[in-house]
Amino acid sequence: MEYQHILYEVADGILTVTLNRPEKLNAQTRRMHAEIIAAADQWDADDSIRAVIFTGAGRGFCAGTDLTQNNTWGGGKDAPEEFPPKYVNGIRRDGGGELVLRLFDSKKPMIAAVNGPAVGIGATFILPMDVRIASDSARFGYVFTQRGIAPESCSTWFLPRIVGIAKALDWSLSGRVFNAPEALEHKLVSEVLPQDQLLARARAIAHEYSDRTAPLSVAVTRQIMWRMLGAAHPMEAHEMESQALSSLRTKSDAGEGAKSFLEKRPPKFTLRPSKDMPDSYPWWPELEFKGKVEW
Repeated sequence: MEYQHILYEVADGILTVTLNRPEKLNAQTRRMHAEIIAAADQWDADDSIRAVIFTGAGRGFCAGTDLTQNNTWGGGKDAPEEFPPKYVNGIRRDGGGELVLRLFDSKKPMIAAVNGPAVGIGATFILPMDVRIASDSARFGYVFTQRGIAPESCSTWFLPRIVGIAKALDWSLSGRVFNAPEALEHKLVSEVLPQDQLLARARAIAHEYSDRTAPLSVAVTRQIMWRMLGAAHPMEAHEMESQALSSLRTKSDAGEGAKSFLEKRPPKFTLRPSKDMPDSYPWWPELEFKGKVEW
């Protein structure tokens, strides 16, 4: 896919995805959704990429959905376009949810470097990312009640798990916009930095996750950790970890990890997430929605 609404730039094993509609404060379109999903497919297939950073061009991160493009709010009809919405049993799928579910399945760590306003989907699609940091000029808002709609992008699953149910309800029921210090206080972001230090810090974190780690181990760890947020009993973690360990402990990276530690040298891992995931992956059953709707 030719990228028109994002930039895809790789340097030193780190991919930076820049939302690139600065004249619209990087408001998202269905083309942007499709481009990010295509980018996720591309980075998961490229074993030279070890981590992914998201940021925005210009002074904004993402001002939400671009309501000026093919606006269907209030009963409008979808116009013919390149990326039409999907319907299942007459229900229109949330495009932001499709995007977030693809990011949730990423085999690479993702870091959101929020450089400015992030509202609506700009504040929800960062939730499945593994680290969120912000500039001191960033603003956040889960503004759906102020637009007469419902939460989207699976945010009712992610947000309470990240910040707790009370704060998730406060932000979502009021729809108010809040600043970076409040986001830090409630752990929506882990750091707030001056604007000119934001990307450098994001790259430093990306290298922490990639320079001495096994790519396959990182992919497996990320997948298990996120999925255990919904587990009903630690036995589910025990089962999934046992399956993963049983496979990885017999592979070459495990031997190299032990050998490099004993020899006090940097490891040279060779296994790749694109082709060497454990045989038991993806470990979890296919979900069936009520009425056996295939989403």
